[in-house]
Amino acid sequence: MATYVFKAMDLTGAKATGEVEAESKQVVTDQLKQRGLIVLDIADKHASKEIEIPFLNRIKPADLTIMTRQLATMVNSGMTILRALYVLEAQTENEKLATTISAVRKDVEAGLPLSDALERHPKVFNPLFVAMTRAGETGGVLDSALIRVADQLESADSLRRQVKAAMAYPIVVMTFAFSVLIALVVFLVPVFVGTFKQFGGDLPTITKFTVGLSHAMTGYWYAFILGGFGISWAFKNWKRTDGGRKTWDTFKLRIPMKIGDIVQKIALARWSRTLSALVSAGVPLMQALEITGQTAGNWCIEKAMSDVIESVRQGGTIADPLKDAPVFPGMVTHMIGVGEETGAMDTMLSKIADFYEDQVAAAVKQLASILEPVMIILVGGMVGFIVISMYMPLFKVYDAIK
Repeated sequence: MATYVFKAMDLTGAKATGEVEAESKQVVTDQLKQRGLIVLDIADKHASKEIEIPFLNRIKPADLTIMTRQLATMVNSGMTILRALYVLEAQTENEKLATTISAVRKDVEAGLPLSDALERHPKVFNPLFVAMTRAGETGGVLDSALIRVADQLESADSLRRQVKAAMAYPIVVMTFAFSVLIALVVFLVPVFVGTFKQFGGDLPTITKFTVGLSHAMTGYWYAFILGGFGISWAFKNWKRTDGGRKTWDTFKLRIPMKIGDIVQKIALARWSRTLSALVSAGVPLMQALEITGQTAGNWCIEKAMSDVIESVRQGGTIADPLKDAPVFPGMVTHMIGVGEETGAMDTMLSKIADFYEDQVAAAVKQLASILEPVMIILVGGMVGFIVISMYMPLFKVYDAIK
């Protein structure tokens, strides 16, 4: 038997708290229901305080997708939402997600709609998730709405994994190259420095630079580490500002070697897939446009969506403001215009998303073939610079002997 602390309220809204000894939280819940109380919270009185590391206990997109599909299946089978949440809470392996489901279940048990309960956890359930759930509740098609949410999460996760997999090889190669460069500067250069002192005379400029870099890295290594962390921290905080986010998102679209094109295609695929899912789920158009702008992930698209919202409010179309946004190609605006005219907006948006997701896959493969020779030249250049700078004094000594 364990001791549980509970918070509840009666039908008149009066709060009630206390302690109960029971075998589980479910037993406590049943006892409180028999007393005519609505459960708000139940906690173990003697729960141990564990150190939580957010990075190790984060909710993966795959976990959220599986949970959403399971909830849709249970709702479709006729199971009540409350019972389905109890099942999900018991079988979910991710502790953070299980805790979130427990909090959602308690809110639903207290009388809140599922969408309102989900909205209380914005770090787990984004506005797209909440809006589509609310639309499903309103239209009586919650299971279909949840399946659409799961499909959306799955598509976004697939696109993310595709890009990460393509960039893994360049990142590994560059990390290895910089590790070799640091090893050469820290361990090899000091060996040559002792030899150079015996020669005397003035060293070449390129050798002086390498020797100075070696002294700095061996004598002030902590400054390089602190400087790296400081620059990373400053950059992250700068990106969070309005001006920094605007500058960075605009710059990403202009990065050469096809990287900017890939960023644009990913943003367009996410934008069209999100808007298509919201429209097909029955979310009101204005709300769908606002949510799409919030979840776009790029300032340029958000700015275009704010212009679209203003146009729609004044009785205009979606396609017209997008024509003035450089981030949207002509094909996209024409297809959206056709979708508005024919009433098949969700179908057109879905086709746009399919097209750009395929384009991303092709562009990522092309990027790998472009980066490979660039990396070879870069790595060869770094190693060659160190070798030449170390051997130039030896060449000078050889010439002097001759």
